[in-house]
Amino acid sequence: MPIQQSDVLYTAVATAENGRDGRVATDDGRLDVVVNPPKEMGGSGAGTNPEQLFAAGYSACFQGALGVVARQEGADLTGSTVTAKVGLGKNGDGFGIIVEISADIPEVDRGTARSLIEKAHEVCPYSKATRGNITVTLV
Repeated sequence: MPIQQSDVLYTAVATAENGRDGRVATDDGRLDVVVNPPKEMGGSGAGTNPEQLFAAGYSACFQGALGVVARQEGADLTGSTVTAKVGLGKNGDGFGIIVEISADIPEVDRGTARSLIEKAHEVCPYSKATRGNITVTLV
């Protein structure tokens, strides 16, 4: 169920200049980066790109959700990492993205890790936002 404006606890604000070949900055100045298309798409690749920023946000959010689930389950996340791979490709007459999420959780067995990942996918806000809109694969 979507949240209402009255439920919002925090709002991030970022402004882009010149789209994929420019600059993106947050209103508090903590993030201020040059963005350029990757070399694979004919760009200079000199800066970051929106897909890298999305992958960074998704992996951090998913790691947070994994922490919530692990605490509920009494699982140890010591040394764990989450990696998000965001692919960009042709989609009909435009472009679309696809995501692959993987987690390395060294302190739990493979079955427990898989269960934690699947439960995190149910509660992660990024997973909720993308569900039904793009393909997200858990590996």
